[in-house]
Amino acid sequence: MFHRVFIGIGSNLGNRRAQYQKALARIAALPKTRIVKTSSLYESEPLGEAKNWYVNGVIEIETAFSPPQLLHRLQEIELALGRKRTADTKKWSSRKIDLDILLFDNQTVDSRTLKVPHPELHNRRFVLLPLCELAPHLTHPRLGVTITDLLVSLKDGKRVMLLPPHA
Repeated sequence: MFHRVFIGIGSNLGNRRAQYQKALARIAALPKTRIVKTSSLYESEPLGEAKNWYVNGVIEIETAFSPPQLLHRLQEIELALGRKRTADTKKWSSRKIDLDILLFDNQTVDSRTLKVPHPELHNRRFVLLPLCELAPHLTHPRLGVTITDLLVSLKDGKRVMLLPPHA
């Protein structure tokens, strides 16, 4: 059985576009997984301790992996692309690559290591803009409103700008 999954991708260290493209290639190479759609790329103001602006986007995939299996595979990709995970890593610090499961079918997952839908999805313009590109009428499984409605009612003041396709 294949699942419809939306993954947020972000990078704010090094060649951000190259990191993003490497992550896409590795996700596409996963067994029993295919990329269905990719959003435009956006540049977004950093959160928390991060200093550099991010390149962000969202992809839709179909995969045979379960949520924990997919999380494990995405974390392997992050490590392979140079993401450092240590006990003292601060939330919202700079990173070469960040891969987040945003939505997994219409499921909710609430484990120690994974929360789906992503708990901050509805609060982040840099996630909602590209997600709205791909699935504007998709309904958030916990909140019961569409992605478009979440974007319209968003109070996030962080700047997010569409990037030209080949800059």
